[in-house]
Amino acid sequence: MIKVLSVEQMRAVEAAADANGLSYAMMMQNAGRAVAARALEYLGPLPDARVTVLVGPGNNGGDGLVAGRIIAEAGGVTVRFYLLKPRDGSDENFKAVQEAGLLVALAKDDRDRRVLRNMVASADVVIDALFGIGVRLPITGEAEKVLRSVHQGLNDSQRSEDMTGALITPSSPGAAATSRPYIIAVDCPSGLDTDTGELDANTIPADETVTFIAAKPGLLCFPGAGKAGELHVATIGVQEDLLPEAPVLVDAEMARQILPERPGDSNKGTFGKALIIAGSVNYVGAPGLAATAAYRAGAGLVTVGAPAPVVAALSGHLLEPTWLLLPHDMGVLAGSAAPLIQQELERYNALLLGPGWGRETPTREMLLRLFETAPAAHGKRGAIGFATGGNADTPLEAATNTTPFPPLVVDADGLNLLSEIQNWWTRLPENTIITPHPGEMARLAQMQTAEVQANRFEIARSKAAEWKVVVLLKGAHTLVAAPDGRLAVLPFKTDALATAGTGDVLAGAITGLLAQGLAPFDAAVLGAYLHGLAGLQAARELGSTRSVTAGDVLDALGHTFWLLEQN
Repeated sequence: MIKVLSVEQMRAVEAAADANGLSYAMMMQNAGRAVAARALEYLGPLPDARVTVLVGPGNNGGDGLVAGRIIAEAGGVTVRFYLLKPRDGSDENFKAVQEAGLLVALAKDDRDRRVLRNMVASADVVIDALFGIGVRLPITGEAEKVLRSVHQGLNDSQRSEDMTGALITPSSPGAAATSRPYIIAVDCPSGLDTDTGELDANTIPADETVTFIAAKPGLLCFPGAGKAGELHVATIGVQEDLLPEAPVLVDAEMARQILPERPGDSNKGTFGKALIIAGSVNYVGAPGLAATAAYRAGAGLVTVGAPAPVVAALSGHLLEPTWLLLPHDMGVLAGSAAPLIQQELERYNALLLGPGWGRETPTREMLLRLFETAPAAHGKRGAIGFATGGNADTPLEAATNTTPFPPLVVDADGLNLLSEIQNWWTRLPENTIITPHPGEMARLAQMQTAEVQANRFEIARSKAAEWKVVVLLKGAHTLVAAPDGRLAVLPFKTDALATAGTGDVLAGAITGLLAQGLAPFDAAVLGAYLHGLAGLQAARELGSTRSVTAGDVLDALGHTFWLLEQN
């Protein structure tokens, strides 16, 4: 399990590993080997490849020295080192580089930094081992000048050395005459604060980052996450039991362990029934996306409850769901729909509220009536009751027809309407899953969106505990927080999911997993992982993230299950 650890926690883990027999020197060798493996995999059979290693003064630089030496030993690659500061004569890793006869340049000898710019511009791969997790911002002095020169070298690499014979074919997009080197960051991009995600103005952007032992918050929070590229975690031999309790970065193995079983002697009842209350005349597609996603996630039966005009529009196109026609007011759910929904609840194993509702007054009335509690009858949060034939203002303490909610997901306008109700969370069953994007989270928590984005980890975790719900905070590196303090971070940051309707797919998939009996936190984690992976898969199939639609993500869900089930 991949943990997410702060700098202080990382220092403690490294010390514990050293005390348990995995010395700092051994960890450095393992770290360098992991970086070298990534570089060699990227280079593949590229002939006459050139690698430049930028070496800082600390342990991060030591990792780079090891990586460069191992790459050179593999053969077929020219490896050069650029040292920010001279290494101590007792440095065994530097001595190994010297004994191998590899080119070493020193910043102190490169006054105009022409050597550095050339070493960067001419490289196929640049390994950034200047600064690791202990860097303090801003970076000043000689180090600042070196970082600036690296950027100049990267810019130089993108310019053709000789454009006199260049041909431009307007109808045929082609590869550029030159391209910048591929950058692999060692532990973190130089200039990134791994606790906060803050960036130095001259941070070196990475195509991928190989980080060690655990992920770090700054690699998963923007703006830092935007410079980290694809993230790899190398355990470098550190035992998992030395790591403290901490948020986890979800990986395929964790998702695989959550997958619900599919026994061979099953029937549709085995995999649960999901009820999806969704849609309005302005958002006809939302119920269809959510319902199909619930089926794709494995639910045995899905019923869509929607205004009659929405059912009429969808039912001829979607053959799998069953339908519950609900009262409406000009095409939006009406308050009188609440008792009808309540009558159906005991038949279902999971309930989704909100996709495509809109925020009109009749729908708000329906939600108020749906979440009215009957404390005298139930004595606990999470029960609902209706006074037969009453209206939204009817006291419900004496209600005679009450049914507890099945496991519940609230999404989209369900959340927006909830945010207008004082102490809204007291009306929800405990462990309800809410799926806000940052703007919706800001409305629910009565704060600014910028504040949510600046403190995503802490806000998700604290509000889940306060509200006693599972918070799935959407966005790049989506977060899932449980009331008991657990926090999971999703590994995906792709614009393929930044399109209308993908949230409906996510909510439907989670509901389908809930219907199969998964615990709310597990359903949210697995649903978010499948959803993110499906976004990447859809982009691969289309050849671009730009063209992905919610329907493409929906179609890719089946392949994501296949990917997980192969191992």
